[in-house]
Amino acid sequence: MSVDFIGMIQSQKQSEIHPPSGPVIDREYVRAFAQAHEQAGFDRILVPHHSTGPSATLTIAYAASVTERIHFMLAHRPGFTAPTLAARQIATLDQFSGGHLGVHFISGGSDSEQQRDGDFLDHDQRYARTDEYLHILRRIWTEAVPFDHEGQFYRFTQGFSEVKPAQQPHVPIYFGGASEAALAVAGKHADVYALWGESLDQVRELTGRVRAEAAKHGRTVRFSVSFRPVLAETEEKAWARADSILERTRALRVQAGYSRGGPQQSEGARRLLAAADKGDRVDQRLWTAIARETGGRSNSTGLVGTPGQVAQALLAYYELGVTTFLIRGFDPLEDAIDYGRELIPRVRELVAQHDAAQRAERKAA
Repeated sequence: MSVDFIGMIQSQKQSEIHPPSGPVIDREYVRAFAQAHEQAGFDRILVPHHSTGPSATLTIAYAASVTERIHFMLAHRPGFTAPTLAARQIATLDQFSGGHLGVHFISGGSDSEQQRDGDFLDHDQRYARTDEYLHILRRIWTEAVPFDHEGQFYRFTQGFSEVKPAQQPHVPIYFGGASEAALAVAGKHADVYALWGESLDQVRELTGRVRAEAAKHGRTVRFSVSFRPVLAETEEKAWARADSILERTRALRVQAGYSRGGPQQSEGARRLLAAADKGDRVDQRLWTAIARETGGRSNSTGLVGTPGQVAQALLAYYELGVTTFLIRGFDPLEDAIDYGRELIPRVRELVAQHDAAQRAERKAA
């Protein structure tokens, strides 16, 4: 199988070691950031969603206008746009981007984050709403005639969209969430199930559960795992860079008045912190210190080493069935460029060698 690489762009430079500065929307930075990913050999770019940030949809529309080949992934929260309208908006964006869109649906792991936009449903209710929402989207994208719907969260008559996605039968559906409620939705709807950067044992266990859920519906699911690679020309220098990133993260959090982060509400955050409980270094390359420091916020675990060492670490996840890697750095633009120099080509080469060896073994058998 081929392996895909997803990067991430934001509308201004910021990370755990770079406090936001300058305009909230820096057009030239977004242009350079998107083009750097395309030139580095990434397959797709994620544009995240925050309850106080710029529109991810409009950011993708701009980024797609200044790139040629790269695909995009829209982070989208069900519940704030009617699914009939969202289906038309997503289909329209897929058409204008030339069929380059995927959508990552985020039900929401934080009550306070959801409530900023007026959503007061609890955790399990949000996933129940997502289930109904995705059911509607898929029908709007594929139905040839209008239809009525009356469910727990949505009701409409003669729902329909004249515009269909450029990709058939619809745009790829990415989905995450590690709770029981989330896994049930993933099994029914996800084309790609996304995990944060967990240990090999954790990924093996969770992907097994997702496969079992999907099998109940006669479906199969692909898998994506997210990491923050920290690279250097030697292993010693890479770990020294990781130590420097941790020190800078701590210093900025102190300046901002934050203590060590308490756990987020999401099950994914709890799983990251469970990995961190085993130490700052797990499975040799998995670095958990930032996850511990920030309370498991976002994809905050790294892989540390030389490009060759980190490529080997990613191959171990590929051997578990992971075919997509979302990688982003603590120096966002500079690291994206760096990943394209050696890491991405090395992983593709290792995957090709692995697959060739597997084919040879099957043929010999």
